[in-house]
Amino acid sequence: MRLLDPLERRIVAALQLDGRSPWRRIAEVLNEPERTVARRGTELLDAKLVQVAALRPQATSVILRVQSAPGTTRAAANALAQRRDSTFAYTMTGGVDCVAEILTRRERMPALLTDEVPGTVGLVRAVSYPVLRYFRTIRGWQPDLLTHVEASALSAGVTNDTWTLQPPLRLSTVDNEIVGALCRDGRVSCERLARLAGVSNATARRRTDWLLQNNHVYIRAVVEPASVGLPVEAFLWIRSEPHKVEAVGRELAASPLVRYAAAVAGDYQIVANVTAKDSAALYACVTSAPWVAHTKSIDISLLLGAFKRGGRVLNPAHA
Repeated sequence: MRLLDPLERRIVAALQLDGRSPWRRIAEVLNEPERTVARRGTELLDAKLVQVAALRPQATSVILRVQSAPGTTRAAANALAQRRDSTFAYTMTGGVDCVAEILTRRERMPALLTDEVPGTVGLVRAVSYPVLRYFRTIRGWQPDLLTHVEASALSAGVTNDTWTLQPPLRLSTVDNEIVGALCRDGRVSCERLARLAGVSNATARRRTDWLLQNNHVYIRAVVEPASVGLPVEAFLWIRSEPHKVEAVGRELAASPLVRYAAAVAGDYQIVANVTAKDSAALYACVTSAPWVAHTKSIDISLLLGAFKRGGRVLNPAHA
């Protein structure tokens, strides 16, 4: 994974705040030449070092901890990554070989957990953790790459981390065309959306704004943490007293090191994905951060390879 240079990191951070922001606006806020920002940003997107795409909401989400037979871990992770309903799939250290998240309809959960997941190649055992509440998703992950003034200027209400588990609304044909195009490319132009949906540019822009503002589709920028100087990544499996779960979750969500945090049902109360510049920083995170005082125990699994992030299957070279 290539380490991004300072300007590339700032462009990525801008896209994390507003994945559909025009290069002109990003250049103005970053105080950089528009031509340079457009060229460098386009290169990042073309090389898939950052990907901007949308995700449809679903009513149910479940995190899977998978143990696989010897020699089959990569195959199991790849099988989970190839599922259209999975959002991430990672190989891990410790007592868990793979971790994945699946978004689905509530009525599909029994078949998913009793029929489909057990048939995953190489799977020996899988433990499911239904998500009860999100404290942070990658849509809201913002490592400290911009100043407060820059971040405030670029923040868009439609990319705030307001993910809630909800059944997808039955959309019109036009809206479904727009959502489908955004899921393929979050920066697709309104002109292109208008052509795909067979409507005017003004209608395409208005419908896109409505879909985003009402959380019928979620835009997010996907980037490898290692490329922005955070190569150490871990999953934290946290046990906490029930009345302290909310406080722990909110404090986790306030940290720029936390990419993902959710309250779950099962023998853990919270699952969190954290990043750090080195092992010492990860150690500090799990021993001296304020939220640690509210926990009963923390199990740590280091991430070995990412096969899918944010609903985007990654190049095998990244895994």
